[in-house]
Amino acid sequence: MIRRTSFTILLALSAFAFAQRTAQAQELPKPGPEHAKLKKMEGNWDCVFEMQGQKSKATASYKSICGGMWMANDFKGEVFGIPFTGHGLDGYDQHEKKYVGIWVQSVESAPMHYEGNHDDKGVLVMTGTSPGADGKPQKYKNTTAWKDDDHFTFKMFMIGEDDEEQLAFTIEYSRKK
Repeated sequence: MIRRTSFTILLALSAFAFAQRTAQAQELPKPGPEHAKLKKMEGNWDCVFEMQGQKSKATASYKSICGGMWMANDFKGEVFGIPFTGHGLDGYDQHEKKYVGIWVQSVESAPMHYEGNHDDKGVLVMTGTSPGADGKPQKYKNTTAWKDDDHFTFKMFMIGEDDEEQLAFTIEYSRKK
């Protein structure tokens, strides 16, 4: 019995040592040029949110986290006089070769997942599905277009059953100086 227990302990210690050596030998992922594009967003922003012809002011902050692999963002403002907050996490999946993200907000209980890449004009185009106002799956498309290092425009489009896009809202971002 003692011999079997000693063997089990020795086997467990050997497995642990092997796992440590294997983990150390593997190279951890490092941020690439796609992460550098996301890092351009780092900082604090003044925003103008426009929906159905109504405009409201908001603020956003972006911060690089997890060694530069992810960009976390916080958004605060009002939509039709209702306080609104949102939090996002964006990154680049080096295995799938696409940008990925998740968005949660104060006016919805389900998260939005999205993925995509830059188009031939340099606009980041992300698509996904989330519950619509009727609870059924709603397809959407987001675009992020840079004007310069201190200004970008975010647009969200709802995609109908006929694949027709309808602009839901626009947010103009200006870097705080």
